[in-house]
Formats: sequence, C-alpha cells, structure tokens
Amino acid sequence: MEILNAGYEIVDDPDYNAILRKIERCGRVAYKSEDRITPDSAEKFVRNILKSGHESVIEHHSITIKFICDRGVSHELVRHRLASFTQESTRYVNYTKKGFAVIKPPASFFKDDSDYEYWKASNKECEKSYISLIESGHPPEQARLFLPTSLKTEIMVTANLREWRHILKLRTAKDAHPQMREIMIPLLAEFKQRLPVFFEDIMVQ
Repeated sequence: MEILNAGYEIVDDPDYNAILRKIERCGRVAYKSEDRITPDSAEKFVRNILKSGHESVIEHHSITIKFICDRGVSHELVRHRLASFTQESTRYVNYTKKGFAVIKPPASFFKDDSDYEYWKASNKECEKSYISLIESGHPPEQARLFLPTSLKTEIMVTANLREWRHILKLRTAKDAHPQMREIMIPLLAEFKQRLPVFFEDIMVQ
C-alpha cells in the first residue's frame, strides 16, 4: 500500500492577458463599448465588472484542474453542479494491477502515533480484502466494496472562472473540511499569482 499526499495540477496553461482580453471583449458587448478596447484596458475593465457584481461575464472562460485526493474529498467536489467531472472509476480500475494507494490525512486528524498506525492498519485490511476478492475471480466492480474512503482518486474538474471563485470561497473557508482546505488553499494562492484580477479579493479565513 502506498501512502500519498493530496495535491492538484492545473491542466491548462492559463494565459492571463489572453483571458483578460477575451473577457473584456465579451463584456463590452453589454455596453456596446468595444471602441474603448485598448492594449491595456482589459484588466481595469474586468476589475470594474467584478466590483459591480457583474460576474456572469467571467463565465466565458473555463479552467480544468486535476485533483489527487481521497474519495471523501471527491464526493464533496462533485456537489458543485456548475462544473464538469471525470473521475477515476473504481468499477473498471483493478487496483491489484494499478497499485493500491491512499491519501494521508492531515496530522491534526491523529491524537498520537497510535491513531496513525491504526489508520494504516485499517487501510491495509481493506487492501487485503480487495486483493482476496480479485484473486478469487470477482470483478473490480464487486471488489470495490472493500475500498476505503481514504483511497487515492484522481478527478478532473472543469469550471468557469465564476464557478471557481464560488468553489474557492466555499472550500477555503475555516469551516470547510480540513482535507479540502489542504488542496484548495494552495490552489487559490496559485490562482492569485497567475490570474490576480479574478481571485485577488478572496481571502482565506
């Protein structure tokens, strides 16, 4: 059994200036002010529409993120209805061939080392039961009954910029699940660096 840390990968390579120009072009249609587009007008225009609450305009651009997390976190992610998802399938993936991996929870989940060892042991028992069913001829879709919530999964999430703002506000809040915050806080920090005007106002509590 392999123990992994949660993480993410930005699948697209966002071109900040290109995104700004696209959003400005879309947004100016509402005001018929296309004649006011200049080489450096986009960021100011986008910042102003966000301040005015006209966030529907930024729905014209989407970004795909690959999350590496446990099944519990993925079950929260798919509740965001305005996004598209493609997730690693426990019905078709045979973990005796692909490798059995779990996501390590935050250290705060364990009171002491014995709690952590108990977590490892319980996951190893799940692995043992899963392998036993596969070896006895059961297909993965049946053997998955023994897969733990800590099982590593990969999920592609595509959402427009407005929805990413919503997701990040919700999932970095202090009452969000600690494992969700573990991946969303770094993602927000990277978005702020790479796409500042769209995310600079979202603060981590």
